[in-house]
Amino acid sequence: MSAKVTVEDVERVATLAHLQLAPEEESRMVRDLNAILDYVTELNELDTSNIAPLAQVSEIGSELEIGSGDGSDASLRVDQLVPSLSRAAVMSHAPETDQVFFKVPKVIER
Repeated sequence: MSAKVTVEDVERVATLAHLQLAPEEESRMVRDLNAILDYVTELNELDTSNIAPLAQVSEIGSELEIGSGDGSDASLRVDQLVPSLSRAAVMSHAPETDQVFFKVPKVIER
């Protein structure tokens, strides 16, 4: 990967995130981010053509057991379609709304 993170990149992201970094933190961040990019470049060179994509990354046992959903076992519950709350019910508890969306105070100054 030819693109590298620069001090200017770190300063820009820090500004956007409203972070104040000391000069030694900036240089350490540049070093760490470039090390991550170098590692990703290294990973991209691996041949993964014979590797099946993962659908589940955590270990849940050798078999996927679907439980009854009543909490009587440690297996996964069955997905069930249930009605959600009505918009009117939700908006009635909002501090400020236009009856379609929540209104929230502006938090971005730029």
